[in-house]
Amino acid sequence: MRVLGLISGTSHDGIDRAVVDWSLDEAGVLTGTVEHTGATPYDPGLRARIVAALPPNRVGMEEVCRLDTLIGQAFADAASECPPADLVCSHGQTLFHWVEEGRVRGTLQLGQPAWIAERLGVPVVSDLRVRDVGAGGQGAPLVSCFDLLLLAGLPGRSGALNLGGIANLTVRGGESAAAYDTMAYDAAAHDAVACGATAYDTGPACALLDAVVLAATGRPCDEDGRLAAAGKVCEPLLAELLAEPYYRRSPPKSTGKELFHLGYLDGFAAPYGLGLQDLLATLAALTAETAGAEIRRHRLETVVVSGGGVRNPVLMGMLRERAGTARLIASDELGVPSDAKEAIAFSLLGWLTAHGLPATVSGCTGASGPRILGAITPGRGPLRLPDPACEAPARLRLVPAAW
Repeated sequence: MRVLGLISGTSHDGIDRAVVDWSLDEAGVLTGTVEHTGATPYDPGLRARIVAALPPNRVGMEEVCRLDTLIGQAFADAASECPPADLVCSHGQTLFHWVEEGRVRGTLQLGQPAWIAERLGVPVVSDLRVRDVGAGGQGAPLVSCFDLLLLAGLPGRSGALNLGGIANLTVRGGESAAAYDTMAYDAAAHDAVACGATAYDTGPACALLDAVVLAATGRPCDEDGRLAAAGKVCEPLLAELLAEPYYRRSPPKSTGKELFHLGYLDGFAAPYGLGLQDLLATLAALTAETAGAEIRRHRLETVVVSGGGVRNPVLMGMLRERAGTARLIASDELGVPSDAKEAIAFSLLGWLTAHGLPATVSGCTGASGPRILGAITPGRGPLRLPDPACEAPARLRLVPAAW
């Protein structure tokens, strides 16, 4: 079954896409052949409207309706650039993640899936986070299910860190994992390592960096970290930023641009009058220190890193300095393109939903139990889904299409 995964993360710069052909054999091995990955940038005008709708800005219901349509149409355009699929799993674009006193009360992703269903004519799984929230979970990070499969073949204490707009970390439970092929996932081994697994947002990754660059230059990001590389960390400002109470909360926890936005930063940074380069160097240090502190706290030996932050050598260099003895490897080394990891993960979530299987790890999100995620919008004609799977796959292999 070919499933197209679509997601726009907290960087809100465009839509990541991945088509994975999932096949389950009689031995219980689920193989995912990655047939296509790519990214479709948002139209600058649409991205500007998304930015204008994010906290602390306020918009009316008219703009919410317009954005739901425009984002849905943008996702349909991105989907039409991909090879044919039997099913689409669309995350949409998060516009608000409602957190009060550490508890998620609700979450809103826009991007009406009917536009994708009309364009492609196939069913669309969408609105995945709210099911976990309804069960008492954080609704994030949903990729922890995929992360645990990715980590299962690694020896020792390992974790997966995604550096998107917000940084999230998944930590495998247990001191070590059973030894087997690093391209394969064994269900029994997963049961052992998932016990005690945890996942949560560590804080901002590129969210504040990108917001500052966009406001100062009109460009979406500090390409290759060139501006930050020319700056110097302002230690007093860094100390103020690190005093944020969120960092001291115990997981499960999640956050977003409701907290870490440009207005939040201005309240701390304005008295220092820093130039752009020094401010970016300081923000890179903030991301590195908050993520690095969690890596050290869990005494991780190996951390698989993905997301747009991987392309920022300044950020990665600072992270290595603050990650203790942990070895940092890009997810590409495990066959998962770092820019497409979340799109591939959502392709897997769509496959699980279509087969009636839960896709959450309750210990990671804080939900009362695992849940089948999402709502399904039918394509053209009768809705036809695969027969429900009696058991979860015993093994999972992820391979490029060229293999």
